[in-house]
Amino acid sequence: MTAPDAIGQAARLDGAALGAEAIVPFAGLLLSIAFLPLLAPRIWHRHYGKIVAGWALLALAPMIASQGWAVALRELLHVTLLDYVPFIILLATLYTITGGIRISGRLAGTPGANTATLGLGTVLAGFMGTTGASMLLVRPILQANARRRHKAHVFIFLIFLVANIGGALSPLGDPPLFLGFLRGVDFFWPTMHLFLPTLLVAGVLLSCFFVLDSILYSRESEARAGREASGGGQLSIKGTINFLFLAGVIGAVMLSGRADLLPAVEVGGIHVDLDGALRDLILIGLCVASLRLTEPGVRAGNGFEWRPMIEVALIFAGIFATIVSPLAILRSGTDGALGDMMTLLNDGGQPVDHMFFWMTGMLSSFLDNAPTYLAFFTAAGGDPHQLMGPFATTLAAISAGAVYMGAMTYIGNAPNFMVKSIVEAQGVRMPSFLGYMAWSIAFLVPVFLLVTVLFFI
Repeated sequence: MTAPDAIGQAARLDGAALGAEAIVPFAGLLLSIAFLPLLAPRIWHRHYGKIVAGWALLALAPMIASQGWAVALRELLHVTLLDYVPFIILLATLYTITGGIRISGRLAGTPGANTATLGLGTVLAGFMGTTGASMLLVRPILQANARRRHKAHVFIFLIFLVANIGGALSPLGDPPLFLGFLRGVDFFWPTMHLFLPTLLVAGVLLSCFFVLDSILYSRESEARAGREASGGGQLSIKGTINFLFLAGVIGAVMLSGRADLLPAVEVGGIHVDLDGALRDLILIGLCVASLRLTEPGVRAGNGFEWRPMIEVALIFAGIFATIVSPLAILRSGTDGALGDMMTLLNDGGQPVDHMFFWMTGMLSSFLDNAPTYLAFFTAAGGDPHQLMGPFATTLAAISAGAVYMGAMTYIGNAPNFMVKSIVEAQGVRMPSFLGYMAWSIAFLVPVFLLVTVLFFI
């Protein structure tokens, strides 16, 4: 993989020369993404492209003022070629392939069946991504619990486990970890170093869910009667060829991280890894194959459409453009505008792992967790070999904070709000923004405190 210092130091943006105002476009864009869909949904959905472009253009000003057009454009080219393009190709491929798998029929909406389904979804999220696993299971779970009077909690825990926690074990699981993979982190590094914390978090949450769901189910005579009458339903899975394509995605990503088949080339002064380019071409081929070979009607039955993917692509184009200056400031350490934060994260030159976990997590709760991960990855030095070696617990803390705490709010991770929208469209009343946070604080924070004590102190 290409190291994060692929651009020569002479061409890099000098973060120490940038003031705190250089962070404003990045913060402004993330706050716009977080709150405009809630506070001004009409304005956001009609004009989000213009809003994103405005913040991205504003981000150029401090870079140009600091070191001129040439360096600013080269930094943008660097983040586009090495981070944005492969990131979007992977997301689009997983979105397309999982959209071609349809589960139909009715599961039994019992506590045991619901818990097993959420457990399965948690595992699947590591292979097909949190968005893919959530979209695959949300409709079958809706059908399974159609007779239940109390069911909002099922989808709250779906957000906790499938839309977030389950994505911690591979670069395919959640966007932050794929960015780490692009920066040089080994494919199986999250699997090995986050397995025990993830097992603990998922195990505790599934146990809590089973107890809660059992109590609520015992009060619902109508649901029990419906279950006894129907005996559940016959399940069928359509679009099974897409599981083969998912295996191809895993193979392509793993191969690009381990093989050294092709040389690097220079594009505009940027060293581009051709193994990564080959991976992206394979992913595009798998995406096209899925579109051509999936049975007709499967995607229509899933309500598949391109609009969410286009919105994600445009928003992340703005995120990657506006994050250039903040990353340069973080590279400058205590000499930069974020020197006070860097002091909190380090004690005598040594990273404070629990601070990395909670600061990454708190920002990931309200802002997008992918750029948050990248920011703290850089704050920890940005060297993948050091972070996988002597500072492995620091990288684990950053990874866990970004992935786990995306579950704290509806806006912490893209699938969260997607699940909420789908189930509300089917008549399920979900908690308000603050109501959901009451659930996450009650169930997630105690588990995260336990993770902190056991793994990061």
